[in-house]
Amino acid sequence: MAQLYFYYSAMNAGKSTTLLQSAHNYHERGMKALLYAPALDNRSEGQKIHSRIGLTADAFSFNESYDFLEEVQKEQDNQTIHCLLIDEAQFLTPLQVLQLTQVCDRLSVPVLCYGIRTDFQGEPFEGSKYLLAWADNLIEIKTICRSGKKATMNARLDEHGNRITEGEQIDIGHHYEALSRKEFHLEEVSPIAQTACSPKK
Repeated sequence: MAQLYFYYSAMNAGKSTTLLQSAHNYHERGMKALLYAPALDNRSEGQKIHSRIGLTADAFSFNESYDFLEEVQKEQDNQTIHCLLIDEAQFLTPLQVLQLTQVCDRLSVPVLCYGIRTDFQGEPFEGSKYLLAWADNLIEIKTICRSGKKATMNARLDEHGNRITEGEQIDIGHHYEALSRKEFHLEEVSPIAQTACSPKK
């Protein structure tokens, strides 16, 4: 039975490298894997998936209106599809996560999603929230905080390396640092903490 996988981690843990290795394994065995990346990042010509160690692969682009079930069905009409590999899966919409469950359950195609759980304020991304709820398999890719502890959070930095704690959830181009929850200081940046500390009327 085809299953939905969510490989999650903090930033810079090697998610894209792991995805590209999986794609290579399918290709090596003569099997067809469809690679996807969000249209949000248009810094390179054509949609590509990049890893920090220099690996690159072409990918299909998805935006908020992309219908995975419909498009994979079309591809399947022409050739056998053995797997979907989705980079930056936190940017999926809840409806798209639902479509991916149907790709598994109705089309019998495994789906492997790779992404982060939370943003620079510790808030969950919509795509990640539903992947955590609906995926058959949850796999953590671990990385280390500067403290030596496991990193689970993502701090946003400006061009000078200073911490940014306010702004839009999605803002392509900033640098990020993976931190443990203790080093991240949720109580200082979380909107929940700010609401709790606001004066009551």
